Amino acid sequence: MLGSFLIFRKKGKGEGTLVASLAFAAGVMICVSLIDLIPESFSTLEKYLSPLPLVCIILIGINIGIIFSNYIEDKVTKFENNSSLYKIGIISMFAIILHNIPEGIATYISCENNFHLGLKLTLAIALHNIPEGISISIPIYYATKKKGRAFFYTMISGLSEVMGAIIAYLFLQNLTNAIFMGFLYSIIAGIMLTISIKELLPTSFSYQNTKKTIVYFLIGVFFMLISHFLLSI
Repeated sequence: MLGSFLIFRKKGKGEGTLVASLAFAAGVMICVSLIDLIPESFSTLEKYLSPLPLVCIILIGINIGIIFSNYIEDKVTKFENNSSLYKIGIISMFAIILHNIPEGIATYISCENNFHLGLKLTLAIALHNIPEGISISIPIYYATKKKGRAFFYTMISGLSEVMGAIIAYLFLQNLTNAIFMGFLYSIIAGIMLTISIKELLPTSFSYQNTKKTIVYFLIGVFFMLISHFLLSI
């Protein structure tokens, strides 16, 4: 939810902030997909599948993510606000909810088995959740001009992490199916890649500030690489 605090600043709500936020969020999501979700999906499923079925399952998952993302975009367009920024925010919220629930489960399991490791995992996940909050709140705020709505949607995505921990606590034995989790990671990667490539980057470039878009995209990638390094310690 810290990412949503940008909308409460008195200064910095101009076009430049929007361009930077969209590009930064795209860098974060692409990096998460390529260095975390897809490799995690691969390493989770390779214990149970031979190489060809493994690749096919991951590709199917990514394509399901792409189809789901386009489906949500179509529904959001018909439902309320035809703004491309609003669609970006809503689709990002769905993608991040799906992403956060497994993270909540992983954090709970890690803390239960090794508190020191769980604490480091918690801090690293918290760091990379901040730009995820930006990717929801900034587009929705600029589309609707309603701070409360942008903050509320960001809060829902944040609470999904807590929900993952609660689910792990209540139904741990039934939710640790490695094949299901590996397939879910590939679906989430497909959603995040679609949001970034189809919506976030084109919208950022549309404001005719190419240099700023590229710089903040690279900052987003670098931020997530640091977070990934912290997770691996």
